[in-house]
Amino acid sequence: MKFSAQEEFGMRLLLRIAKSDSSHGLTIPEVSELEGISIANAGKILRILRLAGFIESARGQTGGYKLTKPPKEIVVNDVMIALGGKLYESDFCDLHAGIETICTNSIDCSIRSLWKTIQRMIDDILIQITLQDLLGKEEDVDLLVGNYAERINNLYV
Repeated sequence: MKFSAQEEFGMRLLLRIAKSDSSHGLTIPEVSELEGISIANAGKILRILRLAGFIESARGQTGGYKLTKPPKEIVVNDVMIALGGKLYESDFCDLHAGIETICTNSIDCSIRSLWKTIQRMIDDILIQITLQDLLGKEEDVDLLVGNYAERINNLYV
């Protein structure tokens, strides 16, 4: 399983904006340079984040991108869905039916059970984590996420 570049860069751009102490926000060229991605790619991803309601933009010399709400109110699961969707959604089987109109395993599918369970576990962790949580040091975030994962794991055992 891989996360797309859009999801990775989207989270990084959002964190960069959250960390900014500029009252005017950050411009596309600024976040592009700070994160080492092209201006075009930064612009595309920032547009997605803006349309999803996580950031707002202001034009002009003092313009830039800012969060629409405090980092503690931005849930990582919501951001990931906006940037790329879920690993497993209810129409998953319809999209993977091969040359048939419905999947040949639509009645009894052990693979579907696997994807649904993994998605549920990912959701259970990501709905607990906010952008504020990710603003800390890596070791602190690692500990926090590990604690969430352990609690989730105990629910499924």
